[in-house]
Amino acid sequence: MKFSKIYNKGQAQLFRNPALEFFTKSHPLIIWGMYVPIIAFLLYSGQQSFGISPLFMAISFFSGMFFWTFFEYIMHRFVFHYMAENETAVKIVYVIHGNHHEYPRDKERLFMPPLPSLILSTAIFSLMYVIGSFLGLEQHVFFFFPGFVLGYLLYGSMHYAIHAWKPPFKWMKSLWRNHHLHHYKNEEFGFGVSTTLWDRVFGTMFSREDNLQPRPEKGPARSGTGTIISDSRRQTVE
Repeated sequence: MKFSKIYNKGQAQLFRNPALEFFTKSHPLIIWGMYVPIIAFLLYSGQQSFGISPLFMAISFFSGMFFWTFFEYIMHRFVFHYMAENETAVKIVYVIHGNHHEYPRDKERLFMPPLPSLILSTAIFSLMYVIGSFLGLEQHVFFFFPGFVLGYLLYGSMHYAIHAWKPPFKWMKSLWRNHHLHHYKNEEFGFGVSTTLWDRVFGTMFSREDNLQPRPEKGPARSGTGTIISDSRRQTVE
């Protein structure tokens, strides 16, 4: 997804319908407030229902957190950056992720909005439970999935921080650098946000010699028209 200009102010208008547009925005505290009770409920229900030892609960939970980092990389690389050619698919990709590349500092779209987030997480939990049942490990899903969700919350918070703040600790600079290079240097590298592990494993890590290009000129603060470059033409996202 290549744009003629990257705007460090303003945000894209994804839908002309005000109600639909409202539901495309969120804030980290809303998402945390939505998922923390779900995490607590699943952990409590799993412990009460299955009586798994604290050791295996911890193993399942932290395995879920680790699996999130892999899921994050795969989704970002192959779904969010899917090279769509069909006009409808191009618009969908723009709504999902393209608008973030055109307006990377839009703080209201750094987390997935609540409604689609709940729908997707419900589908993922159901899939995990089916797979767990097939393997005879369904009880572990009640601990694996909360770890997976906590991994998502940490990822989303990291993503928000990278775009909104300077790195608070020296050891975090590599994460900030990796993601900024992804936005402003080459979007075919640097897909990891919460960790650079999978970029290193799959060969999409930026080299030490790579430097950020000059910061894009700030465009005027505007609501945008929700447009994306495709075949040298701009297309409005309805």
